[in-house]
Order: sequence, then C-alpha cells, then structure tokens
Amino acid sequence: MHRKTPALVLLTMVLVLSGCGINRLPALDEQVKAAWSEVLNQYQRRTDLIPNLVEAVKGYAKQEQQVLTKVIEARAKATQTQVQLPPDVLSNPAAFHQFEENQAALTGALGRLLVTVERYPNLKSDQNFLALQSQLEGTENRIAVARRDYISAVQEYNTALRTVPMRWTAALFYPNLKLHETFTISQQAQQVPQVKF
Repeated sequence: MHRKTPALVLLTMVLVLSGCGINRLPALDEQVKAAWSEVLNQYQRRTDLIPNLVEAVKGYAKQEQQVLTKVIEARAKATQTQVQLPPDVLSNPAAFHQFEENQAALTGALGRLLVTVERYPNLKSDQNFLALQSQLEGTENRIAVARRDYISAVQEYNTALRTVPMRWTAALFYPNLKLHETFTISQQAQQVPQVKF
C-alpha cells in the first residue's frame, strides 16, 4: 500500500498543477512575444518602403523638401528606436511609449507627404508611385491588424496574470512575469477635429 501512495501523490500533484495554469502563463507570454514580433515586422516593412516612396516623390516635388526631410527624419528616429529596444520593452512603459511615439510621428509625416502629393497630378499617375502607395496602404493595414492581435494577446495575458488562480501560480512559479504594455491613442489623436466653413 505504501508503494501506491507516492504514485497517487504524484498523480494528484500533476492534476492540481495542470488545473492551476502552470503551463498557460508561459504560453500566453510567448503568444504576446510572437504578436509583438509581428508588430515589429510590419513596422520594419513600412520603414523599408519609405526610401523608395521618398525617391519617387523627390523627382516630382522638389519644392517639398521640408516635407520629405520630415519623413526621412521620422523614419531615422523610428528605425533607431526599433534597433535600440531594450529586452524588457513589453513591460517597460517608458521604452514602449517612446517606441509608440516615434512610430506615430512617422505615421504623421507619411500622412503629410501623401497630402502633399495631391498637388502633383503627374506624380499621382506615376505607376511607380502608385505601386509604392498601394504597398504602403497595405502595410498600414497589416500594422493595424498586427497591433490589434498584439493588444488582444496582451489583454489575455494581463488578465490571466491579474486574476486568481493564475495570479497565485505566477507568484509561486513565475515571479519574474510582469504585466505587458499595450498601445494607446495619443492625446492629439483623441481630440475631435474642428471643421470650419
């Protein structure tokens, strides 16, 4: 009878541990990291498109040098931030939001560039520019989807980390797990635009 007791205790422990989410937390953490990698991948895709887009516009809109310079500067800043991301970026609010601000600045600069393009009908009909613009639009859509998936993964992970029994499991087995940051909307983007006639 004593030989069956250790096996019974071991079986009971396995059942208890599997029920408390011991494997779920690392799986959720990995899901967040994978979603974050996709966000970075899509931002990199956009960053790679920008030099070609700027070159296409340069030929037609030489007098728009200031707009082109802003796009190039925003791209450089976003790229530098992306390269220098600390390993704990997902749980480091300052680093995460700096990354987010740099990407938002690049988005704004690209938006201004595309508005500027409206003044140049020949550029708007250039096949190379149209192809680049289409790729950029597709990339912006991919960024939106990647960010949505990341936000969803973070929500599931953070909820698990904050609620019982996973909270206890994390405290016991994974004390280094931290809540992850998520994307926010800047104060400027939250303001309702004023329309004047």
